Amino acid sequence: MRDVLEVLEFPRVRALLAERAKTPLGRELALALAPLPREEAEKRHELTGEALSYPYALPEAGALREAYGRALAGARLSGPELLKAAKALEEAMALKEELLPLKNALSQVAEGIGDHTPFLERVRKALDEEGAVKDEASPRLAQIRRELRPLRQQILDRLYALMDRHREAFQDRFVTLRRERYCVPVRAGMAQKVPGILLDESESGATLFIEPFSVVKLNNRLQALRLKEEEEVNRILRDLSERLAKDEGVPKTLEALGLLDLVQAQAALARDLGLSRPAFGERYELYRAFHPLIPDAVRNSFALDEKNRILLISGPNMGGKTALLKTLGLAVLMAQSGLFVAAEKALLAWPDRVYADIGDEQSLQENLSTFAGHLRRLKEMLEEATPTSLVLIDELGSGTDPEEGAALSQAILEALLERGVKGMVTTHLSPLKAFAQGREGIQNASMRFDLEALRPTYELVLGVPGRSYALAIARRLALPEEVLKRAEALLPEGGRLEALLERLEAERLALEAERERLRRELSQVERLRKALAEREARFEEERAERLKALEEEVRAELLKVEAELKALKEKARNEGKRDALRELMALRERYAKKAPPPPPPPGLAPGVLVEVPSLGKRGRVVELRGEEVLVQVGPLRMSLRPQEVKPLPEAEPGKPLLAKPRREVKEVDLRGLTVAEALLEVDQALEEARALGLSTLRLLHGKGTGALRQAIREALRRDKRVESFADAPPGEGGHGVTVVALRP
Repeated sequence: MRDVLEVLEFPRVRALLAERAKTPLGRELALALAPLPREEAEKRHELTGEALSYPYALPEAGALREAYGRALAGARLSGPELLKAAKALEEAMALKEELLPLKNALSQVAEGIGDHTPFLERVRKALDEEGAVKDEASPRLAQIRRELRPLRQQILDRLYALMDRHREAFQDRFVTLRRERYCVPVRAGMAQKVPGILLDESESGATLFIEPFSVVKLNNRLQALRLKEEEEVNRILRDLSERLAKDEGVPKTLEALGLLDLVQAQAALARDLGLSRPAFGERYELYRAFHPLIPDAVRNSFALDEKNRILLISGPNMGGKTALLKTLGLAVLMAQSGLFVAAEKALLAWPDRVYADIGDEQSLQENLSTFAGHLRRLKEMLEEATPTSLVLIDELGSGTDPEEGAALSQAILEALLERGVKGMVTTHLSPLKAFAQGREGIQNASMRFDLEALRPTYELVLGVPGRSYALAIARRLALPEEVLKRAEALLPEGGRLEALLERLEAERLALEAERERLRRELSQVERLRKALAEREARFEEERAERLKALEEEVRAELLKVEAELKALKEKARNEGKRDALRELMALRERYAKKAPPPPPPPGLAPGVLVEVPSLGKRGRVVELRGEEVLVQVGPLRMSLRPQEVKPLPEAEPGKPLLAKPRREVKEVDLRGLTVAEALLEVDQALEEARALGLSTLRLLHGKGTGALRQAIREALRRDKRVESFADAPPGEGGHGVTVVALRP
C-alpha cells in the first residue's frame, strides 16, 4: 500500500522546500524530510522562526563536502579545490562568530561548526589567491624556483642573441616551447645556419622549430628542475589534502551548515506560502487553513476535539472535500517534520500515526478491486488505530452497492468512535448524514455550492450535511419538468432526505444572513458604546487636568505679578506708574482671598462686564469655554467658573481698573523700559484707549536690537482688543513706532 506521505502529497512539499535550499546539503535534507520526534520538531519550528527574523549568508558547503570526500578517499586535490574548501571553512567559522552572540537556537546549531584554523593557516601559507602553490610553501620549493628563474632567463637570453645574429634565418623573432623545451622558429631553407635538434615544424612546413645546440644542456637542466618542482608541488598538495581529511571537525561543520541551509529554506517556504508556526495540544483547531499546494486556495476553519472527534463532510463532487482532508493531513505532517503549516493559526494534537484512505488503489496481482483496496486500509485502521491516531477517509462506502456500503460504513464509523480516534471522513451516502446528525462524537459538515453559478465555492459549512445537487443542477440545466418530477417520485428515503436538506439549507442561508446582519449591528452598537465610554473617561480626565492646571496657572500668575511689581517699584519714575503699582499690589492681595462662589448667574457672554468678587475687580468676558469663562481683568486673563463671576450692567460706574483714564493716550513712549515694564504700559494704554473710544494707538519703542519691538508685537498678536498693527510711515518713526488699530 502507498505510504501516507505519498497519499497526502508530502513529496511535493519536499520539492518546494528543496527549491529554496542554497546548497546540495540543504537540498538533500529537504528531499529526505520526514516526521521527527516532537522535541526535535519543536526545535525546528524555533529555528525557522529565528531564520525568518535573522537572515544570514551561507558558505559554499557543496564544494567543501566534495573536496572533503575526495580527500578522505586518498585523492590529491588541486590547488583551486583546496582553496575553495578553505574558503568555505573560513566563511563557516565567520558565520559561527556571527550567530553565537544571538544566544538562541541558531547559535546552538552554529556551535557545531568546528575550529579549522590550523588547516586554514597552512593553506594561506602554501597557496596564492588563484590556488597556485607559492614559493614559500616549502624551503625546497623555494630553492628550486630560485634556480629555475635565472636558468630560464639564461636560455632566453642565448636564444634572442642567436636570432639577432642570424635574423635572415628566422620567420619571427620569438621563443616558444615544444615538448617542454625552449626553441626558435627557423625558415625551412635556413636550417643549416642554426645547428640544433628539430623538435617540430609548422603545418605548412615553412617553419622549423629547432632547439639550438647552445641551449640543449640548459634545457636539460631546466627540465630536471621542472620535474623536481612538480614533485614538490604535488607533495605539498598531497600534504594539504591529508590535512583536510584529518580535520575531525569537518563532518560536524558540514552537518551544521546543512541544517542552517534547511531551516533557512523552511523560513523562505513559510514566507512565500504564508505559513505560520503551529502549537501543540490535545485537539486539532485550525483557523483559516488552506491547502499549501493549491494556488489561491480557499481558507476554512474547523476543529476536532473530545466533543466532535470526527467530522463527516458531504457535498457535491469536485467540491473540495478531498482537498480539505489533505489540508489537515498535510498540516499535521508538516508540523511533525518541523515545518510551519498552512493556516493563520494552528493548534494540533501529536498523533502517534496518521492513517489516510484517499484515492484508488488496485492490485492486479492480488486480484483486488478498488473497493477491496479501501477495505484493506480500513481494516488496518480498525485494528491498529488508538485514541491518539488521526484517520482521514475519503468517499467512505463508495465502490459498492449503496445500501450495503452505507450499512458497512456506519458500522466502521461506530467502531472508530468507540476507539476514540479523531479524524475527517467524506461521503455521498445519505444514511451516513442522518446517522451523524445529533450523534455524540461526530459532526456533520458540507462544502458549499453556488447553485446560481453551478460551481463549488470550496467553503466549509459546519453542522449541516451537504447535498449532491443532482436534481437541482438538472433543473437549472432545463431538463424536462415531467422527467424531474418522476425522478423525485422515484427517490428512496435517502433521496427524500436530499429534498429535506434542500429546505433546511434554504432556511440556514436565511438565518445566516440574518445573523450576519445582527452581528454587524451589534458590532456597530459596541463600537458606539466604547466610543462613548472613552469620550466620557477622556472628558473626566480633561476636566480634572483643567482644574489642576487652573490652580497652577493662578499660582504661577501670582508669583509672576509679584516679581514684576517688585521690579516696577524699583524703577517707577512717575506718579502714573506708582498708581498702577499700588493698584496691582491691591489686586494681588485680594486675588489670594477667595470668597465662597455664589450660584452661577445667567447672562454671561463675550464682552459682558463682570465683577470677580474673590479679587474685588471688574473685567470683561473674553470667551466662554464649556464650564469655564475666560475673563480679562486688567493685564491678566483668567479661566474662572461661572459661579465665580457676576454680570454687571454697562451703565453702572466701573471700578478703578475699568475707570476712565486720568489722561488721554495717543502715543506711549516705551523707550528705556524693560520688556515686562513695557508690556504693562501697553496693556494699560490699550485699556485706556478702548475706554476713550480711540481707533488707533502709537507705541514708540525705538529700533535698537529689535527685542522690545518683537515682544510688544507678540503681545499685540494675542490681544483680542487689537484689530491690526503695522510700522509707522518712514517720516513718522518707521520701524521705531508701531501703529495699533483697535477693534470697535
